[in-house]
Amino acid sequence: MTRWVAPTAAGPVRGSVIVPGSKSATARAHVLAALADGPSRLVGALDARDTRLMRGALATLGVGYTDHDDGTVTVTPPDAFRPGAVDVGLAGTIMRFVPPLAALAEGTTAFTGDREAEVRPVAPLLDGLAQAGARIDGRALPFTVHGTGSVRGGEATIDASGSSQFVSGLLLSAARFDEGLTLHHRGEAVPSRPHIGLTLAMLRDRGVGAEEVGPASWRVEPGPIDARDETIEPDLVNAAVFLAAALPTAGAVTVAWPRHTVQAADTILGVLDALGGVVTRTDGYVTVSGTGRVKGADLDLTDASELTCIAAALLATADGPGSIRGVAHIRGHETDRLAALETELSQRGAGVHQTADGLAIEPRPLAGGAWGTYADHRMAHAGAVLGLSVPGVELDDIGATTKTMADFAGLWSGLVGA
Repeated sequence: MTRWVAPTAAGPVRGSVIVPGSKSATARAHVLAALADGPSRLVGALDARDTRLMRGALATLGVGYTDHDDGTVTVTPPDAFRPGAVDVGLAGTIMRFVPPLAALAEGTTAFTGDREAEVRPVAPLLDGLAQAGARIDGRALPFTVHGTGSVRGGEATIDASGSSQFVSGLLLSAARFDEGLTLHHRGEAVPSRPHIGLTLAMLRDRGVGAEEVGPASWRVEPGPIDARDETIEPDLVNAAVFLAAALPTAGAVTVAWPRHTVQAADTILGVLDALGGVVTRTDGYVTVSGTGRVKGADLDLTDASELTCIAAALLATADGPGSIRGVAHIRGHETDRLAALETELSQRGAGVHQTADGLAIEPRPLAGGAWGTYADHRMAHAGAVLGLSVPGVELDDIGATTKTMADFAGLWSGLVGA
């Protein structure tokens, strides 16, 4: 664990940041390349702990990787997947995207992970896979998938109210199931639905028949998955962390922003606007400017729950009360983020309490001090944002940020001017 005092802005934070590739798109690209009918080259893929673990998991199943001098990587699918032992770390994408591939192997694959991952929900994904014909021992980490070389597919019904990844994990491999898959959701609203849109779009880009066939139903047709070279777009949630630095410092921060994306771009920019940022879009870029005052706001983050931690940090410094809703499911993320934010922001002086599906935040005078990251990159990002205007916020482990950015501390300090 590496302690790190978040730099406090001495003046307006101004500059531009090159944000690494999207973790969500990178994970899906690796899985689809592993399932494809030939080699694929990935450009701009994220290099961070989660994606390295994804590569390791797929390599265990027989997928080949060739790294090139220009930073691209070629992914070569095996003739047949092989069983093995998979370490998911703390990555939800691995524990939810890779088991269907293991079911296509002939033999037993054991899934283990970090201690914190053992409480992350995965049972709906495993239930759906079992309904599709796979045999699985366990309903949480550690669990075992007994592959037979094929999966029947057909139809399955799950409760995906805990994570959209349960849906994406099943859909990504479904074209390789004998009958494809018609998947239904039964339960409360599915969170982060743009991520399902990303999954469907990437499947269609590879020639797969994949569509939403009802308000909470999806269909993937059986058939080959075309090999496809892909350029991974920037991670817009990670970009939002840097854009947020403009708000409390009266600064202006610019990042590359794709012209067309299925990430929750409008929601992200809408949140920054609601909190007092001025959003300017130009060809391929976004600039967010701040006035030095964060506005209190009621934020519905149903479609972009990954923003919760930085939004909460900003609201703790706002000019009036604020709230976040639509994020009950993040109690099951890398940590219980709602409990963690309530604890850490309260210890720094803010008035914070949990609601049924979010947080209510009352700004009060804040003081520096210890900030727990809970091995969670988003909690570390929140501590960095808070530290912009609150001197002496000391994160217990800046290393948590390597989950999605290899050098967040360097990028952040370079932007803030520390």
